[in-house]
Amino acid sequence: MCAVPHDEVVPPYRTLLLDVDGGVAVITLNRPERRNAIGDGMREELADAYRRCAADDDVRAVVLTGAPPAFCAGADLGAGERTFTEPGAGFSAAGIEVPAWTLDKPVIAAVNGHAIGLGLTLALQCDIRIFAADARCGVVQVRRGVVGDAYSHWLLPRLVGMSVAAEILLTGRTFDGRRAVELGLGSQALDSAQVLPAALEIARDIADNTAPMSVAASKRLLWDSFGLTREQVGARETDIHLHLMGHDDAREGVRAHLDQRPPRWTGRPVDPTRERTSPQKGGGSA
Repeated sequence: MCAVPHDEVVPPYRTLLLDVDGGVAVITLNRPERRNAIGDGMREELADAYRRCAADDDVRAVVLTGAPPAFCAGADLGAGERTFTEPGAGFSAAGIEVPAWTLDKPVIAAVNGHAIGLGLTLALQCDIRIFAADARCGVVQVRRGVVGDAYSHWLLPRLVGMSVAAEILLTGRTFDGRRAVELGLGSQALDSAQVLPAALEIARDIADNTAPMSVAASKRLLWDSFGLTREQVGARETDIHLHLMGHDDAREGVRAHLDQRPPRWTGRPVDPTRERTSPQKGGGSA
């Protein structure tokens, strides 16, 4: 199923649901019989869904979730002991071709159930993460004879520091959603039924009340800041401000605030300091 608000005919996905409403796209990993394990073309379909959301200016925020009862169980172990021994031509441990951080729009992970291995690292690539309190989470690959993937060795030290990253990656232990938030992997731990509504509330607030160019530029700078000095961040903030101050949205935000009405933005959801490009294979910096 794939529901979009335009005349474009989108082929139905086998492993995902995509729905767009009110500026918010919801991508649902949809292999519930396999606890939404990555398989049957899900990697390629998720990359395609991300690209579609990136290209649609009417989409202001994206929510990634899983068909209950799980978020994503990681790799599909249906091949048994051969699961990790036949990588195939062109193998990459990147997870999917389009990491969530490459989109100009915020991507919110609504981790409504278990998130194991690649299932957790897909969520870590998102900008905001909300966990079900009782979800089991972990980067368990060292217990399967391989290692964490999907840039987990780059993401985790930057999100939670070297010591916590080492505990997660080197032990492969699982922990619940409450502990995930305590460790700094997410912002909220809620009852599983509340996770998607909470993510949608944030996404709709972004879609309704924030300036598209401002959010795009701020997201990109946040992710790029991992590789920038303090001085470089300051220079980027100045450059972004100069671009935004020349657009009517910088006036509209103040007008709407003073008039106590919803803003009417005219900018596109694109960082104005960079040329418009599609999300790139292999990730790159955001």
